[in-house]
Amino acid sequence: MRVAVRVNGLTKRFGDKTAVDKVSFNVGFGEVYGLLGPNGAGKSTLISMIAGVIEPDEGTIEVLGGEVRDSEIRAKINYCPQNPALYDDLTGLENLIFYSSLYGITGRRALEKARELIKRVGLEGYANKPVKIYSGGMKKRLNLAAALMNEPRLLILDEPTTGMDPQMRREVWQLLSEIKDSDRAIIISTHYMDEAEALSDRVAIMDSGRIIAEGKTEDLKRSYASKSVISIEFFNPDDQQKAREALCRYLEPRDIVAINGSIRVYSEDPDTLLPQISLDLFKVGVKIASIRVVKPTLEDVFLRLTGRRIMEVEG
Repeated sequence: MRVAVRVNGLTKRFGDKTAVDKVSFNVGFGEVYGLLGPNGAGKSTLISMIAGVIEPDEGTIEVLGGEVRDSEIRAKINYCPQNPALYDDLTGLENLIFYSSLYGITGRRALEKARELIKRVGLEGYANKPVKIYSGGMKKRLNLAAALMNEPRLLILDEPTTGMDPQMRREVWQLLSEIKDSDRAIIISTHYMDEAEALSDRVAIMDSGRIIAEGKTEDLKRSYASKSVISIEFFNPDDQQKAREALCRYLEPRDIVAINGSIRVYSEDPDTLLPQISLDLFKVGVKIASIRVVKPTLEDVFLRLTGRRIMEVEG
């Protein structure tokens, strides 16, 4: 793997709180590297250090073979923050032309590039309207277009689709998939597990400032989840504890995760286990609203490692 980014022992503290705690990883060219975790996990702080926005307290960062603060290196990267950095009184097109000028792209070339990107993010009808009338999702799309103006070799995206409707999110995913190539690296932070699965070649799952698991999506699910998940929902959420106690009589407690009044059971042989679970819960007086076998997701990996859902701690 040709390495685009090397992060070693990166640590950042704010007062008594350690936001990022001794994080290390590499990102290769031609790779989308996903940072998945709940809000507050340290993702934004981590990528802000990689982008050179804030200084680490400990550790080292190598970007494109050099220091991120080197002017030649900075000209080859771009960072799309979670909160759009746009000028409200300028139009969408004017914003893109302004940002292109910072990278030495001017005149006809800048205008053509700006129009192309406005179209690719679905904002043609708003190109000549002031950004102050844009919705939050539209500003996120324009922010992404601005980050692509210099055709960066390293693109860093912090929660790029928050506030977008499902259709637009998928269109942005398609755009990111299209721009990935052998000479470009992309780092994306997200708390959407479907986004991480759809985009990432490798995923680092973060919690409390640390990477708690890293690898390809399918490898993570095989290592930390299971072949299948039996998802059980109850008519009475209070039956959750009774059901868990009944299942713990013959299943490993680590294979049973109780969340939001339901239970997820991790199994390599769900066809055998499902009828047994149904019968045993009936015997102890638990009424099942639904029971089904589903494929594990990255959220199941997070559940197995932390006992919490990724979205539980959003806010």
